[in-house]
Amino acid sequence: MTASFPERRLRRLRKNEKMRNLVQEILLSTNDLICPVFVQEGLKSKTQVQSMEAIERLPLSELTREIEEIKKMNIPAIMLFGIPEKKDDLGTAAFAENGIVQRAITEIRKSFGDKIVIMADVCLCQYTTSGHCGIVRGSHIDNDSSIQTLAEIAQSQAAAGVDVVSPSAMMDGQVKAIRERLDKNGFTDVGIMSHSAKHRSSFYTPFRDAADCAPHFGDRKTYQVPFTNPREALREIELDINEGVDIVMVKPALAYLDLIAETKRRFNVPVSAYSVSGEYALVKGAAKQGWINETDVMTEILYSIKRAGADMIVTYFAKAMARHLLDNP
Repeated sequence: MTASFPERRLRRLRKNEKMRNLVQEILLSTNDLICPVFVQEGLKSKTQVQSMEAIERLPLSELTREIEEIKKMNIPAIMLFGIPEKKDDLGTAAFAENGIVQRAITEIRKSFGDKIVIMADVCLCQYTTSGHCGIVRGSHIDNDSSIQTLAEIAQSQAAAGVDVVSPSAMMDGQVKAIRERLDKNGFTDVGIMSHSAKHRSSFYTPFRDAADCAPHFGDRKTYQVPFTNPREALREIELDINEGVDIVMVKPALAYLDLIAETKRRFNVPVSAYSVSGEYALVKGAAKQGWINETDVMTEILYSIKRAGADMIVTYFAKAMARHLLDNP
């Protein structure tokens, strides 16, 4: 005799909004968002980034107003990127005591205390004449001299009052060099969120416009992870953990959800994901043509990143998403 079972109808759990809310598995909140902020030395007024609608480069004079807006939206953290007036072969503006990011950190800390988490990018691409993420020797990116410079950048940001330094140069040993430098100089409370699995991706193109950091020769294939090599990406993450990183990052996010999920499953550390400029620009471009609903697609993308396992998301949609969440509690 064949056993009979009750008919399974999962639609019973979807029949109205209250029921759907009751069984919702993934919740995205403003606490999950990190907002990128571009600050440019010598700028007189805000400047629109042409390839990223609604994203601007800010002068120092506009920074406090921007951070106040971000804070009012309950976004807990920002990620600072700096564009200097002058570049050189060694990227000295990146670690200058009065550098643009250092002054920005000091200004934010003075105005807001510990009411917002200040994170700052640690890289050389915005500051070097080559546009590369490390120090160039001939036609070669010199790893070992680069990590010492990255450590110097991190120390200067820590002295200015940063909470978290975020090395994105993908130089071998960068986390170890930075952790040792910070600890040696008394900055043991400054965290490190490394761009651990930063892939060599075409999704970064609009960012290079925003930060004026396209390489002037060659490409970044010798130091960024090939998008064909997931095991290599996981090895990069594991190396950063062994070197003392506090938070790991997978970058880009949307095309690498599998790696976010595997990182979350495999490693017992907080996982960040960077929803990068190309992801943002694609949504903005399609919405401008009327092909998609921008808010709906933004929401679905950010939920998918959270669902994959990201504990926090760096996104250019941070303010728009926060506004939507606050308006639709």
